Amino acid sequence: MTTLVFGAGFLGERLATALPGAVLARGVDIGDRAAVLAALRAHAPVAVINAAGKTGRPNVDWCEEHPIETTRSNVVGPLVLAEACAERGVYLLHLASGCIFYGPSPSAGGWREDDFANPTSFYSRSKYAADLVLSGLPDVAIVRLRMPIDTVPGPRNLITKLAGYAQVVDVTNSVTIVSDLVGVVRALVDRRATGIFHATNPRPVRHAQLLGLYRQFVDPGHRFTLIGEDELVSRGLTTRARSNCILASSRLEALGVRMRSSETALPEVFREYAAGVKAGKSP
Repeated sequence: MTTLVFGAGFLGERLATALPGAVLARGVDIGDRAAVLAALRAHAPVAVINAAGKTGRPNVDWCEEHPIETTRSNVVGPLVLAEACAERGVYLLHLASGCIFYGPSPSAGGWREDDFANPTSFYSRSKYAADLVLSGLPDVAIVRLRMPIDTVPGPRNLITKLAGYAQVVDVTNSVTIVSDLVGVVRALVDRRATGIFHATNPRPVRHAQLLGLYRQFVDPGHRFTLIGEDELVSRGLTTRARSNCILASSRLEALGVRMRSSETALPEVFREYAAGVKAGKSP
C-alpha cells in the first residue's frame, strides 16, 4: 500500500524516506489539479501526505512581500489537493503550523487544537486559512508542528538556524523533533484519524537551552547574544514579530500516540547532529 508524499522539501524528503511504502511525488505542483490527479492515478495511494508550502527564503518575512505566491502554495494548493483526494477516496494528512498562535494560551497547558488562532504575519494567516477549511472536511487530518528539530544538519533545522544567528531571542517554545513526527504521522495514517492534531514534544524549551546543548555537543566555542522578544523587530532583524507559543497535544494523547519528552530526547538528537557535522554534512 502506497503513501504518496507531496512537497519535496525538508520534511517531505524525510517522511518519504522514513515511512514504509512512501513515495515522493517529485515535481508536482499541488495547485495544479490535473498534475495532482495524474499523480494519484499513477501511484494509486491509500493515503496522501501534504508537506508542500511556502515558508519563504531566507525566512517567513519573504511571504510579506509575496502574498500571491504564498496564498497559492499555502491555501489554494492544499484545497486543490484535498478536492482531488476526496474525488478518488484517498485519505489526506496535511502538515500545518503551530505558528498561527501568538503568545500565552487562554487556558493552562498550552494552545489546544480547538482554540481560535490569532495569526499576525501573512505566512501564519495563510496557514490558518487552510486549516479553517480543511478541518471541516471528512477523511482529512491536520498535523500542526512547531520549529522542527532534526538530527540531520540543514537550513530548515532549528538547531542550524539558531546556531547561525549572532543574536537570539530567549523565549520558550514548543518544538517538534522530526524523528518523533515520523512516528506520529505513521500512527495517524494507520488509524486514518481525522481532525486537528498538535504534534509537539512535551516540555517546551528556551532557545538558550538549545544553544547550551549546541555548545555541549557541537561547538564549545560557539558565541551568541540573547535579546528580548520585543527587540527582534526594533533592531531590524525581522520585519514582523515571530510566533512564540506552547501547544497542548491532547488529541494525540487521547489516541494513545505519544512523543518523547524534549528533556529526554534532545541530548540524543544533538549527539546525532554533532556526528553529522563531523562527518562533513553541511549545517
